[in-house]
Amino acid sequence: MRIDILSAVPDLLQGPFSESIVGRARKSGVVEVEVHDIRKWSTDKHGKIDDTPFGGGAGMVMAIQPIVDAIADLQSQRTYDEVIYLTPDGERLAQGRVNQLSLCGNLLLLCGHYKGIDQRIREQVITMELSIGDYVLSGGELAAAVLADALVRLVPGAIGDGESALTDSFQDGLLAPPVYTRPAEWQGHPVPDVLLGGHHAEIEKWRMEQALERTQRLRPDLLDEA
Repeated sequence: MRIDILSAVPDLLQGPFSESIVGRARKSGVVEVEVHDIRKWSTDKHGKIDDTPFGGGAGMVMAIQPIVDAIADLQSQRTYDEVIYLTPDGERLAQGRVNQLSLCGNLLLLCGHYKGIDQRIREQVITMELSIGDYVLSGGELAAAVLADALVRLVPGAIGDGESALTDSFQDGLLAPPVYTRPAEWQGHPVPDVLLGGHHAEIEKWRMEQALERTQRLRPDLLDEA
């Protein structure tokens, strides 16, 4: 998988993509994640990529020219399965969408900034719009990092134990059950006996019961969707 990201502040993404699972996956060649500065494509002598909004009002709007030229340049080098705009009013990102996108070969992510991008880009160039929640960030960079992290961990070879990602919360529509490790008893609090008995069928039954109970208690909306 290759993920290209267009950003007005690309340095914000250096840390998230150089450490942990994503960093290791990049170093091993399992995935490619490249961050591009939109200003590279600006025709303004000062590298300007925004302008005042028609109709007046506070804030600035990301201009058409540098964004469209950047996307066209990258598309001339490879075919993208989706051109995704990270925006608060996009589709709420969920595990099902992450699973679907993880099967793609090439993805292009556009990070919004200022008051957003010119609407005509959204209508004519963008193929998918995603949001990580009902709140506003300074830009789409952190949202792009969230999406990329969620995607990369599903790519075969990114995680040493590939089965681990398939047992995470939301993969089966439920929250994950509680997990424990040594010691078996800590300050008078023991690990549930069922996990120490070695009976795999009973353990799996307990885990499903716990997942259902936790989901019902903390996120009943997930059960309604299921």
